[in-house]
Amino acid sequence: MKNSLKFKDLGADFFAHIQTQRLENPSLIHVNQSLKQELNLNITDQEFLEICSGDKQLGQERPISTVYAGHQFGYFVPQLGDGRSCLIGELEGNELSLKGAGTSPFSRGADGRAVLRSSIREYLCSIAMQGLNIPTTKALAIVTSSSEVYREHVEPAAIVTRVAESHIRFGHFEYFSSLGQNENVKKLANFVIKHYMPNVKQGDYLGMLREVIQSTAIMIARWQAQGFSHGVMNTDNMSILGLTIDYGPFSFMEAYDPGFICNHSDTQGRYSFERQPSVALWNLHRLADTLKTLIEEEQLKEALSMYEKILVKEYSLLMRNKFGFAVQDESDNAIINNFLELLYTHKKDYHQSIRLLSNDDQSSLGKAFDPWFKDYHKRLKIETEDPNQRCALMNKVNPKYILRNYLAEVAIRRAEDHNEYAEIDSLFKLLRAPFAEHEGYESYDSETPEWAQNLELSCSS
Repeated sequence: MKNSLKFKDLGADFFAHIQTQRLENPSLIHVNQSLKQELNLNITDQEFLEICSGDKQLGQERPISTVYAGHQFGYFVPQLGDGRSCLIGELEGNELSLKGAGTSPFSRGADGRAVLRSSIREYLCSIAMQGLNIPTTKALAIVTSSSEVYREHVEPAAIVTRVAESHIRFGHFEYFSSLGQNENVKKLANFVIKHYMPNVKQGDYLGMLREVIQSTAIMIARWQAQGFSHGVMNTDNMSILGLTIDYGPFSFMEAYDPGFICNHSDTQGRYSFERQPSVALWNLHRLADTLKTLIEEEQLKEALSMYEKILVKEYSLLMRNKFGFAVQDESDNAIINNFLELLYTHKKDYHQSIRLLSNDDQSSLGKAFDPWFKDYHKRLKIETEDPNQRCALMNKVNPKYILRNYLAEVAIRRAEDHNEYAEIDSLFKLLRAPFAEHEGYESYDSETPEWAQNLELSCSS
């Protein structure tokens, strides 16, 4: 199998070769078959298992882990790196990464393992984000094992195979900049432009930064429109390509609350839902700091000023689509914001409530919404599309199904307690097409049941 890693072209300052650590009795519990086909992985099931469990190299490529730094909860950590993941090769222009394959020189005393619980969550969320048209790393497979690791309690070790065009993060630039290694910063920038930004000329570092700002703003706008909360927006978790990366204590907001905090460890609410746009800009400023030897300060400021305009434009378009507003009107923002305020006041489910608008199901939301519906129906009169067509378009942007925490928890408990993986497959199929009605899955858009209302997610999730 022909296979190479472009990242190695950067040189030994950027990575370390590692030896993956063997799992006991590894077994595949789910495979993203369509992604496997895209990667042209025409190999036996046994070979595929061996690659995804780290037992076998992908072609002749030795696994590598990369070094980076990062601002974690606002504080700079001078060296982080791939502490429990490694790049194992590249196929069809995509890097393959094993998360949970063991220690690396950057593990900082940790065991380098991932648990089944977090691997299932990442696997399912990556397909959910794809289904929602949000830029993301992809997941190819989950491997479980009889190997045990200790977090809050003893759990089975697992590996999730991740796929992305690149896994380069803001933190890669921060690492070399913090050491004063400006030539390596330049080398990394040249590498990013050459391999991932065909519309940017070599040496146009301002053009590169603008691309990062644009892709990041679009990603954040889509997070906000679809109620996604990442939970750990450290700079080392920010992709240079504007991909959602490193799923930990993520959550899709249910009852609408702008101050929603999904990460139990985030005691100060730094990464609350409403702060995500401003945090992303703060992170972009940290990236810009690393490029000061390549870009003039006034140009950096001008580029960063683009962020808010791009984000607002994308978010506004998405929200107008969700409310069925094809024709732009000056009243749109007020109508949308008033609806969100009502959702917050009356603790209504964000996704269910907006989905009801396409069915004109006014009674389900209660009488408190009646005055708003009068304004909404008046606003809809300026639309030119047939109402049925408008509703059909709304249902293409307002998901029927999201990855609610309790749904993931059910799949996790069945996997951990009973070695049953059918629920993972059911959710995988459902979330890859979240806007459609799926017969037999009517209960999957239900609000969180009482038993799951106190689920807590932390950085170990």
